[in-house]
Amino acid sequence: MNHLFTRAATAALVAAFASPAAAQDATPETPQAEQRSGDIVVTAQKREERLQDVPVAVSVIGGDLIARQGGINLESAQYLVPTLNFRKSGTSINQSLFLRGVGTSTFSIAGEPSVSTVVDGVVYSRAGEAFSDLVDIERIEVLRGPQGTLFGKNASAGVINIVSRKPGRDLSGYAEGGFFFDNGNEYRARAAIDVPLGERVASRVTGFYSKYDGNLFNEAPNVDRRVNGYERWGVRGIVVADPTPDLTITLIGDYRKADDDCCAEVIGTTPNNLAAQILPTPLGNRTRRVRQNLVTATSEESYGGSLQIDATLGRNTLTSITAWRRYDNTEIRDGDWLAQPYANAGLNELHDFGPQVGRTFTQEVRITSPSGGLVDYVGGVFYSWADTERTFRRDVTLCAPNAAVLTGCDAPGVTVTRPTGTANFGSTFKNLAAFGRFTVNVSERLRLLGGIRFTHDQLNVFHIRQTALTGPGIQPNFDQGVYDRYVSLVTNGVAPTTAQTQAVVAANGIPFTTKTTNDNWSGMAGAQFDLSHDHTVYATWTRGYKGPAYNIFYNLAGTGTNVIEPETVDSYEAGIKNTLFGGKLVLNLAAYYARYDNFQANNPDVVAGVLVTRFTNAGRISTRGGELDLIWNPARDVSLSGGLAYTDAHVDRFRQPTGTVTGVIAPGTRLAYAPEWKASLAGDWRIRTGGAVDFGLNAQGSWQSDQISQFDASPAIRQATTIGDYALVDLGVALIDARDRFRLGFQVKNLFDQSFAASITSGGPGGSYRYIIPREADRYFGVIGRIGF
Repeated sequence: MNHLFTRAATAALVAAFASPAAAQDATPETPQAEQRSGDIVVTAQKREERLQDVPVAVSVIGGDLIARQGGINLESAQYLVPTLNFRKSGTSINQSLFLRGVGTSTFSIAGEPSVSTVVDGVVYSRAGEAFSDLVDIERIEVLRGPQGTLFGKNASAGVINIVSRKPGRDLSGYAEGGFFFDNGNEYRARAAIDVPLGERVASRVTGFYSKYDGNLFNEAPNVDRRVNGYERWGVRGIVVADPTPDLTITLIGDYRKADDDCCAEVIGTTPNNLAAQILPTPLGNRTRRVRQNLVTATSEESYGGSLQIDATLGRNTLTSITAWRRYDNTEIRDGDWLAQPYANAGLNELHDFGPQVGRTFTQEVRITSPSGGLVDYVGGVFYSWADTERTFRRDVTLCAPNAAVLTGCDAPGVTVTRPTGTANFGSTFKNLAAFGRFTVNVSERLRLLGGIRFTHDQLNVFHIRQTALTGPGIQPNFDQGVYDRYVSLVTNGVAPTTAQTQAVVAANGIPFTTKTTNDNWSGMAGAQFDLSHDHTVYATWTRGYKGPAYNIFYNLAGTGTNVIEPETVDSYEAGIKNTLFGGKLVLNLAAYYARYDNFQANNPDVVAGVLVTRFTNAGRISTRGGELDLIWNPARDVSLSGGLAYTDAHVDRFRQPTGTVTGVIAPGTRLAYAPEWKASLAGDWRIRTGGAVDFGLNAQGSWQSDQISQFDASPAIRQATTIGDYALVDLGVALIDARDRFRLGFQVKNLFDQSFAASITSGGPGGSYRYIIPREADRYFGVIGRIGF
């Protein structure tokens, strides 16, 4: 009943909000050119083009909309783009994005995402680095479906293209402060300033700070405070120089520091053992209390810079983008979800500590033709080097003997042992590619599309694990000696699991190393036809590709050392782009079908008595559906945007990994984080009074049907880890200076207090289920003030 109410209320609010828009349309206050939605410019094909001219399904989110809705990162953006979903995990490094029901969730240091994140032309090699605060953003372009022809191998499901605001030529800027409350307090401060450095040189410096208490309460005696919060700050500088009319140089540098005590997993169901007596009362997705003696947290530091040079050569433009980045992440995780260990079966203490260091260098050189000739083209070469190393320690406390009643480890007669294991492992991705994308303008209305990319991948990995004692979650030593002996035993007919156990005695302290290489040809073909100036249809075929991988993680053993084969996809898409009412309304429709072979996915497995996820080639999956994108500017001060998506993403043929307990996932099983239906609608209306102060109203509603959280062979587990459908409604009002010198706004987030989980997984104490509860699962309020100059 609550879900029905919130969905009905969402529809009613949207309808009410749209009514004033129609009235405003009767008295336009600005020239027609200022009201054209169809003139939105994007860089989805690595050249500036009108959104309506791009034969790709693209959702565009303006930076102003993100700011007005109080969003701060890509997790918030999922409520604005129906085809985008976000997998929240215990620590930020393991979170991931999904488009059209497809994404890659992996704990492996040697696997890449399926959705590429590009910031100001620079590809981010690790997905976690892109989940930082979205501050001073001009727009986000969400490109659905394989985009590998232009954007590379880790774009087999799509691309998130983030574009920062560029500096202006005059001295100007803004300062903004915000306070959010009623779900833990949050403080925000943001500022930017444009400083001209000469007649042909402009600069912009942006800074931010935010601190949030968290949405859960940790009752453990040594903690006793809110958790799931953060403290973050950062700065970004952009310098744009035009020394000659034919040369533009853009230099960008940024630094970010984040200390998050997120994300504690609440136990949402009742355990079937003694743990029920020592855990907070489970309330499903309404559980807001944990009792954990180690605060799950992530400490991050990232920084880097890029140099972009755009030079005119004849009628063409030569672009070079050179970038270097460093991303350090330290993971701290409570893996037993208890306040202390007990002398009872399954109630041990398990704590993880995992610092990680990553460095990336990329170089792209491309040439772009002018538009409107017989053949428009973009072509170039791309090189990437991404090196990551991690040291991961797992500490376990075991208490014996077991007892029929709860007994602390300090009780008389209890023997305490502390197994521990430390693994050092890393990966180096090297990628070299050449690409070309062209459009043949057969006539003024008909265009033929084509593209090709050659990719060479090399992946090197290493791993060594040393243990003091074995126990739950602690595997014995693993290194080159163990691996060589394991291979010898298997070659001589010993079962893999038995060989794995016997090979441990061969440890020699030398890291296990291996590598793989792969070459790939991918590309696209299609056609585009203008039914009229305002209506364009297109149809495309795209072959996408994601490179080989390894499952390099703490629990690596001989059975998991195989190469994870490259993932490929054949995608078919057809769409129509409509510009109506003199450019005020954009209404785009797309339909698609995509089949993925050697799909790279995480599957549940049990290693050393602990539930883990094993990164494997899961076989063949497919996704198909339809999408609608809407942008409507009926008048100067009124805007509506949103979308609707239907997605059917499921398993076609599952491949069971060798040497695992993973069962076979039946054909037709839905993929995780792939809701069948999802919709969003956002609106903004500025009411001009003719006086010194105007009024602003904004609203945003989103709804999605249920989705599976854990991709598992067991129907019972899939059912237990299904996130139910939910709807969210946000409202805002503001006082706006008529000359835009200041703005004071008040926001209500999750107006109807709709509770939901961002993730549900098995493996909790006594067969219980673990829930991750996002901040948006509770109603809260905010006040934001902004001053411009």
